[in-house]
Amino acid sequence: MTLLDWFRRSTEAYPDEVALVAGGAEFTYRHLDAWSATMASALERRGAGGRPVGLPAVREPWVYAAYLAILRCGLPVVPFDPARPSAHVQRALGLADVGVVLDDGTSLPSGPDGVPQADGPDVSDNDVAYILFTSGSTGTPKGIPIRHRHTEAFLRHSIDHHAAGPGARLSQTFGLTFDPSVFDLFVAWGSGATLVVPDRAQLLDPVRFVNDQRITHWYSVPSLVSVAHRTGNLLPGSMPALVRSLFAGEQLTLAQAALWADAAPASTVENHYGPTELTVTVTGYRLPADRERWPSTSNGTVPIGPVYPHLSHRIDPDTGELSVGGPQRFDGYLDPADNTGRFEPPAELPVPAEHRYRTGDRVAIEDGVLVHLGRLDNQVKIAGQRVELGEIEAAVREHCGFAEVVVVPGQVLTAVYAGEPASPAQLRGRLRAHLPAHMIPKRFVACVRLPLNANGKIDRGACAAM
Repeated sequence: MTLLDWFRRSTEAYPDEVALVAGGAEFTYRHLDAWSATMASALERRGAGGRPVGLPAVREPWVYAAYLAILRCGLPVVPFDPARPSAHVQRALGLADVGVVLDDGTSLPSGPDGVPQADGPDVSDNDVAYILFTSGSTGTPKGIPIRHRHTEAFLRHSIDHHAAGPGARLSQTFGLTFDPSVFDLFVAWGSGATLVVPDRAQLLDPVRFVNDQRITHWYSVPSLVSVAHRTGNLLPGSMPALVRSLFAGEQLTLAQAALWADAAPASTVENHYGPTELTVTVTGYRLPADRERWPSTSNGTVPIGPVYPHLSHRIDPDTGELSVGGPQRFDGYLDPADNTGRFEPPAELPVPAEHRYRTGDRVAIEDGVLVHLGRLDNQVKIAGQRVELGEIEAAVREHCGFAEVVVVPGQVLTAVYAGEPASPAQLRGRLRAHLPAHMIPKRFVACVRLPLNANGKIDRGACAAM
C-alpha cells in the first residue's frame, strides 16, 4: 500500500469523521480528500514534470492538503523549513531535484472546487513517497528517499500496536522535516483517527493543548517533557484523559518518564527509537504500569527495545553498534558516495534487501531489552583515553540532580546544564566517586533551558557555542 492508499481507505470507511484540526478549523476526511484532489489538479497544471515537490513545513491547513495532493500526483514530498538559512534550503532542494516549490498556499485552491476530479497517475509502492535530509559530517545535507513500500510494515505495526482508529485524536508535534511526523499523519489517516496540529504557542504548553484538544495519543521528543515541567504545568493528574504517550528523537530519561506518567496516570508511556533511514522507528519499549517494575538502566534512560518483530538486527560485539534490516530499510542516499560504510555486511549498489543499515548508535542489552548508550561519534579522546560523552552526561544527571545535560568536548571538558547555577567545585566533588578524574568536566555552564533545534531536539551545536 502507498501512503495515499492508507488515507483513501479511511476516507471510504469514515468520510464524515474529522481528519484534521489545524489553524482553528476542522476538516472531515471527505473534505480533505476533495481539497487535496483539487490541489492535485492545480499542481499538475503548474507542471512539476514528474519531479519532487518542495513543501514548506509550516503548521497551516493547506500544507496538509498539499502533502496529500503531491502524493496524488505520484510525486515525492520534500518538506523544508522556511526558517532555515536560504542557502541550506536551496542546497537541499537542489540535491532532491525539486521541480516545483510551494512557497505558500496562495497559488493553490483554498478548498474543494466541487468539480469531480479524475484519478491521478498510478502510484507504485516502489515509488519514492518523501525525501528528508539529515546533516552530513561534511556540512552537506544527506538526502534520504523513502519509498511507499518502506512505510507499509511500519504503519501496520504502529496502527495495531497503538490502537488508533475513529475517535482517537493524535498530536502532531513534529515538524514535517522530521520523520516522526509520518507517524503522526499516517497512523491517524491510516486508521480513521483525527490529526490535531498545535501552533508554536501550544507546543510550549503541552498540558493545556492535550486537555483543550482532547488528545488521546501524544507523541513528541522528550525535551517537551522538560519544557512543561519548567513552566510548572506538568502537575500530577493534570492530563487525566490521555491514554497513549510516545517519545522518540532523543534519549528519554527515567526521570522525564516519571514526571509524564504522574501527569497522565491513565496513559501508557513508551520510548521509541529509529533513524530516518529505517523509516521512523524500529524499536519500542512500554514502561510497566506498576512503577515498582520499572527498569534501572546503566545510564538512567528508558530502554528502547526490543526491535520490531518484522525486522532483523545485529549488535556489533566490539563497538556495540546497532544494525537493522528488513522492509523499513531505505535503499540508499541520494548521493551514492554517502552509502560508503553504511551497510552491513558491505555491499555494492543496489544494496541487497537482506543487508542491514548501520545506525551509528551504540546499544547494550540490559535485562533482556535494548538500551541506547549514545552515538559512536560522541566518543572522544581525553588524556589519550577514549571517553563516551553519554556516560558523563548520565553521571551528571544522576549525581548532580540536573534533568538536562550536554557534555561538550574541547580544550576543557564542559557540562552545559539547565538549572540554577551551582558551584563547579561542589559539582566536581559529587562526581569524584563515580567518574575517573579525566572524565569529570572542568567547566559547568548553567542556563535556563538547553537550546532546541527546529525539530525540538536538544541542539548540541548551540550548547557547544555557549
